[in-house]
Amino acid sequence: MNNYSENARVNSAVTGVLGRYPDEPASLIGVLQDVQEELHYLPRVALEQIAHGLSVPRNQVYHVATFFKAFSLTPRGRHTIHICCGTACHLKGAGMIAEAIQSTLKTGDGETTEDGSFTVQTVRCLGCCSLAPAIMIDREVYGEVVPRALRRILGKYWEAESA
Repeated sequence: MNNYSENARVNSAVTGVLGRYPDEPASLIGVLQDVQEELHYLPRVALEQIAHGLSVPRNQVYHVATFFKAFSLTPRGRHTIHICCGTACHLKGAGMIAEAIQSTLKTGDGETTEDGSFTVQTVRCLGCCSLAPAIMIDREVYGEVVPRALRRILGKYWEAESA
Protein backbone atom coordinates (compact mmCIF):
# COMPACT_ATOMS: atom_id res chain seq x y z
CA MET A 1 0.00 0.00 0.00
CA ASN A 2 1.49 3.38 -0.93
CA ASN A 3 1.89 6.22 1.55
CA TYR A 4 -1.05 8.21 0.16
CA SER A 5 -3.52 5.34 0.43
CA GLU A 6 -2.20 4.42 3.90
CA ASN A 7 -2.69 8.01 5.09
CA ALA A 8 -6.19 8.03 3.58
CA ARG A 9 -7.01 4.77 5.41
CA VAL A 10 -5.71 6.19 8.70
CA ASN A 11 -7.56 9.48 8.17
CA SER A 12 -10.81 7.63 7.47
CA ALA A 13 -10.43 5.40 10.54
CA VAL A 14 -9.62 8.29 12.89
CA THR A 15 -12.41 10.46 11.50
CA GLY A 16 -14.90 7.64 12.02
CA VAL A 17 -13.77 7.01 15.59
CA LEU A 18 -13.71 10.71 16.50
CA GLY A 19 -17.28 10.99 15.24
CA ARG A 20 -18.42 8.56 17.94
CA TYR A 21 -16.97 10.54 20.85
CA PRO A 22 -17.54 13.96 22.40
CA ASP A 23 -14.97 16.52 21.23
CA GLU A 24 -13.21 16.76 24.60
CA PRO A 25 -9.94 15.62 26.21
CA ALA A 26 -11.76 13.04 28.38
CA SER A 27 -12.39 11.02 25.22
CA LEU A 28 -8.68 10.45 24.59
CA ILE A 29 -8.21 6.91 25.93
CA GLY A 30 -11.41 5.61 24.33
CA VAL A 31 -10.45 7.15 20.99
CA LEU A 32 -6.94 5.67 21.17
CA GLN A 33 -8.37 2.23 22.00
CA ASP A 34 -10.84 2.30 19.12
CA VAL A 35 -8.31 3.62 16.59
CA GLN A 36 -5.81 0.96 17.63
CA GLU A 37 -8.45 -1.75 17.39
CA GLU A 38 -9.19 -0.70 13.83
CA LEU A 39 -5.62 -0.06 12.63
CA HIS A 40 -3.82 -2.58 14.92
CA TYR A 41 -1.48 0.19 16.09
CA LEU A 42 -1.32 3.97 16.52
CA PRO A 43 0.58 5.56 13.63
CA ARG A 44 2.06 9.03 14.12
CA VAL A 45 -0.38 10.62 11.68
CA ALA A 46 -3.31 9.18 13.67
CA LEU A 47 -1.96 10.59 16.95
CA GLU A 48 -1.63 14.02 15.38
CA GLN A 49 -5.16 13.86 13.99
CA ILE A 50 -6.51 12.73 17.38
CA ALA A 51 -4.71 15.61 19.12
CA HIS A 52 -6.23 18.09 16.72
CA GLY A 53 -9.70 16.50 16.84
CA LEU A 54 -9.88 16.49 20.64
CA SER A 55 -8.01 19.79 21.12
CA VAL A 56 -5.39 18.00 23.22
CA PRO A 57 -1.67 18.89 23.01
CA ARG A 58 0.27 16.40 20.86
CA ASN A 59 2.71 15.67 23.65
CA GLN A 60 -0.17 14.63 25.92
CA VAL A 61 -1.51 12.25 23.26
CA TYR A 62 1.99 10.75 22.80
CA HIS A 63 2.41 10.48 26.58
CA VAL A 64 -0.82 8.49 26.98
CA ALA A 65 -0.07 6.34 23.92
CA THR A 66 3.39 5.44 25.23
CA PHE A 67 2.51 5.17 28.93
CA PHE A 68 0.00 2.33 28.65
CA LYS A 69 1.35 -1.04 27.55
CA ALA A 70 -1.94 -1.74 25.76
CA PHE A 71 -1.06 0.84 23.10
CA SER A 72 1.49 0.30 20.36
CA LEU A 73 3.17 2.74 18.01
CA THR A 74 4.35 -0.11 15.79
CA PRO A 75 2.08 -2.41 13.76
CA ARG A 76 0.61 -5.34 15.64
CA GLY A 77 -0.88 -8.52 14.34
CA ARG A 78 -4.53 -8.85 13.49
CA HIS A 79 -4.83 -10.95 16.65
CA THR A 80 -3.08 -10.29 19.96
CA ILE A 81 -2.21 -13.18 22.23
CA HIS A 82 -1.74 -12.23 25.87
CA ILE A 83 -0.03 -14.91 27.93
CA CYS A 84 -0.70 -14.55 31.65
CA CYS A 85 2.46 -14.85 33.73
CA GLY A 86 0.90 -13.95 37.08
CA THR A 87 1.66 -16.09 40.11
CA ALA A 88 -1.13 -18.66 39.65
CA CYS A 89 -0.46 -19.06 35.93
CA HIS A 90 3.29 -19.17 36.48
CA LEU A 91 2.92 -21.96 39.03
CA LYS A 92 0.68 -23.92 36.66
CA GLY A 93 2.99 -23.78 33.64
CA ALA A 94 2.66 -20.40 31.92
CA GLY A 95 6.33 -20.63 30.95
CA MET A 96 5.67 -23.81 28.96
CA ILE A 97 2.63 -22.19 27.34
CA ALA A 98 4.68 -19.13 26.35
CA GLU A 99 7.45 -21.32 24.92
CA ALA A 100 4.97 -23.43 22.96
CA ILE A 101 3.19 -20.38 21.50
CA GLN A 102 6.44 -18.67 20.59
CA SER A 103 7.82 -21.85 19.06
CA THR A 104 4.62 -22.53 17.08
CA LEU A 105 4.43 -18.97 15.78
CA LYS A 106 8.19 -18.53 15.44
CA THR A 107 8.12 -15.25 17.33
CA GLY A 108 9.22 -13.84 20.66
CA ASP A 109 7.54 -11.88 23.41
CA GLY A 110 6.37 -8.51 22.16
CA GLU A 111 6.87 -9.52 18.53
CA THR A 112 4.51 -9.94 15.61
CA THR A 113 4.52 -12.93 13.29
CA GLU A 114 6.02 -12.42 9.87
CA ASP A 115 2.60 -12.70 8.18
CA GLY A 116 1.06 -10.10 10.52
CA SER A 117 -1.48 -12.53 11.98
CA PHE A 118 -0.43 -12.55 15.64
CA THR A 119 1.35 -10.41 18.18
CA VAL A 120 2.49 -12.29 21.30
CA GLN A 121 2.72 -10.47 24.60
CA THR A 122 3.24 -11.69 28.15
CA VAL A 123 1.26 -9.84 30.81
CA ARG A 124 1.37 -9.82 34.60
CA CYS A 125 -2.23 -10.87 35.15
CA LEU A 126 -5.41 -11.44 33.17
CA GLY A 127 -7.53 -11.50 36.31
CA CYS A 128 -8.72 -15.07 35.92
CA CYS A 129 -6.47 -16.95 38.34
CA SER A 130 -8.98 -19.77 38.82
CA LEU A 131 -8.46 -20.65 35.13
CA ALA A 132 -4.66 -20.84 35.36
CA PRO A 133 -2.75 -21.11 33.16
CA ALA A 134 -4.65 -18.70 30.94
CA ILE A 135 -4.18 -16.87 27.68
CA MET A 136 -6.33 -14.30 25.98
CA ILE A 137 -6.58 -13.95 22.21
CA ASP A 138 -8.15 -10.66 21.28
CA ARG A 139 -10.99 -10.57 23.83
CA GLU A 140 -11.48 -14.30 24.31
CA VAL A 141 -10.00 -15.98 27.39
CA TYR A 142 -8.81 -19.60 27.31
CA GLY A 143 -8.26 -21.24 30.67
CA GLU A 144 -6.47 -24.33 31.90
CA VAL A 145 -4.42 -24.25 28.71
CA VAL A 146 -2.02 -27.07 28.00
CA PRO A 147 0.61 -26.97 25.24
CA ARG A 148 -1.03 -29.73 23.21
CA ALA A 149 -4.25 -27.65 22.96
CA LEU A 150 -2.53 -24.64 21.42
CA ARG A 151 -2.66 -25.82 17.80
CA ARG A 152 -6.43 -26.29 18.14
CA ILE A 153 -6.88 -22.88 19.76
CA LEU A 154 -4.68 -21.10 17.23
CA GLY A 155 -6.28 -23.09 14.40
CA LYS A 156 -9.55 -21.30 15.04
CA TYR A 157 -7.83 -18.01 14.21
CA TRP A 158 -5.87 -19.40 11.25
CA GLU A 159 -9.13 -20.69 9.77
CA ALA A 160 -10.77 -17.28 10.20
CA GLU A 161 -7.80 -15.68 8.43
CA SER A 162 -8.14 -17.97 5.41
CA ALA A 163 -11.94 -17.71 5.17
